[in-house]
Amino acid sequence: MSSDSPIITASAHAVPSYLNADNLGPWGIYLQQVDRVTPYLGSLARWVETLKRPKRALVVDVPIEMDDGTIAHFEGYRVQHNTSRGPGKGGVRFHQDVTLSEVMALSAWMSVKNAAVNVPYGGAKGGIRVDPRKLSRAELERVTRRYTSEINIIIGPNKDIPAPDVNTNEQVMAWMMDTYSMNEGSTSTGVVTGKPISLGGSLGRREATGRGVFVVGAEAARNLGMEIKGARIVVQGFGNVGSVAAKLFHEAGAKVIAVQDHKTALFDPAGLDVPALIEHVTHNGTIDGFRAETINAEQFWQTECEILIPAALEGQITAANAPHIKARMVIEGANGPTTPEADDILRERNILVAPDVIANAGGVTVSYFEWVQDFSSFFWTEEEINQRLVRIMQEAFRAIWQVSQENKVTLRTAAFIIACTRILQAREMRGLYP
Repeated sequence: MSSDSPIITASAHAVPSYLNADNLGPWGIYLQQVDRVTPYLGSLARWVETLKRPKRALVVDVPIEMDDGTIAHFEGYRVQHNTSRGPGKGGVRFHQDVTLSEVMALSAWMSVKNAAVNVPYGGAKGGIRVDPRKLSRAELERVTRRYTSEINIIIGPNKDIPAPDVNTNEQVMAWMMDTYSMNEGSTSTGVVTGKPISLGGSLGRREATGRGVFVVGAEAARNLGMEIKGARIVVQGFGNVGSVAAKLFHEAGAKVIAVQDHKTALFDPAGLDVPALIEHVTHNGTIDGFRAETINAEQFWQTECEILIPAALEGQITAANAPHIKARMVIEGANGPTTPEADDILRERNILVAPDVIANAGGVTVSYFEWVQDFSSFFWTEEEINQRLVRIMQEAFRAIWQVSQENKVTLRTAAFIIACTRILQAREMRGLYP
């Protein structure tokens, strides 16, 4: 695959004053990605600064009373990157390492992701810097409700719709929906997606992101002339995304030979028993202790395979481990798992990367279906939802593949070309007010 245009250093005025220009973290990675796509935007490039500045960033204090009577304070964020194409859309994560830079980047990637699959949303993201494993269920509920009350002023079914992300789930969404509804004085099921089915959630939503990873992986394999049956799969992260993707590849006849989570990494050249591993994680919360060979992180990243799926956190594939990856393709189940430097190394080594903004867009696509169903109070079958999801993901990937071939750029740059063009066309047509 031919190389992309060289990186253009982001102009100083594109760097918000509250960030360190020498170490921008995830936001800096996103800025570099925008710089790479700018030469392909034509006359729309005059609007490119729009992409480099979040529309709105809210930092909130989240004080709660702990079970022992003490008062604890946590820092929360909600960032709306762009709403030119529709209301903000993006998850909420609870993690001890959440930062403003991270949430800003994730909100921007949501803008790109939503535009890449052409759902009528802008990009948003939220988070609380907290380790939920250290909270009781009651404390977790209080944190969720207080955070929701603090960001209540900028969310809503037509303004910004949160969803589950790292360490959040259907229950957290139910608490958020209830809190918002109590403050509004009426039940508002459309304020969040990823809710329980009983509260207006959508069938197929829980598996949607992992299913999208599988669909994109299958399409990419087809374009490379690679058979899924018998293909060796390596998965980093075995939560909702990684486990579902592993299950679907396993059912398609592939061999999941290595899996890593926050505690350990497992290896079996004959293929792990994925259903049994999923059941083990359900009961134990980790892959640790499952009957398979344990390997270290270095061995994990050097496992020879056809498809590598990073489905954990951002920044996992770096300049340090990219030269040693032995895969034909990388399917990004996580958000931002590959640094720009690693991207370049993988491209030079002719390893195809299906980027996060298309590969893990299944979740937001079915979130869109859920939102539409909530507005109409008419719900589709799981079969209908999966069919619609597969069609949208396949069409989006094929369009990105075509742009990649025409411009001789990576799939990531091709996805950004399509997405950024759609965002900036909307911005240009709407104009500036006042």
